[in-house]
Amino acid sequence: MKFVEQIMDKQGYEYAINRLAHEIVESNHGTKDLCIIGIARRGVNIANDLVAVIEKAYGKVLQGKLDITLYRDDLSKVNETPVLNGTEISCDLAGKTVVLVDDVLYTGETVRVAVDALYRIGKPAKTKLCVLIDRGHRTIPFVAEFVGAHIFTKANQVIKVKCQTLDGQNCTELHEI
Repeated sequence: MKFVEQIMDKQGYEYAINRLAHEIVESNHGTKDLCIIGIARRGVNIANDLVAVIEKAYGKVLQGKLDITLYRDDLSKVNETPVLNGTEISCDLAGKTVVLVDDVLYTGETVRVAVDALYRIGKPAKTKLCVLIDRGHRTIPFVAEFVGAHIFTKANQVIKVKCQTLDGQNCTELHEI
């Protein structure tokens, strides 16, 4: 892959996380019955960053992580030896507003699988979607309520989200295949 450009640097990433965290709480009218669930893998890191901002400004919020690896129907395309990250949702989802968090919204397939997996665990009162980057090209009609940036790409381009805990930095980059 060939690096094309940096979309968000550290400051841009932090600005987007702060804005998204406040939008989520405002949309929910506070943190009551709010649960932030990150989709493994990078969605969990973004969710952790959102929760840190929310808890600093508003107090405790429910949190979890959702591993959709075994729910995918395209598993052979993703990885020959998939890594399981585990699902950890320690609260009853009934009556909650769940915000699913992912790094990049592309075709919508990950969101479809995540919603299926989530509803096998429990049925929230509301389910919303938060993504750091929406790059368009949807094949399934999902729309994120909370978006850090809309970056329209070509079919031969990929957006890489780098997270501090996994990559040593928070930023997003555009690459060409």
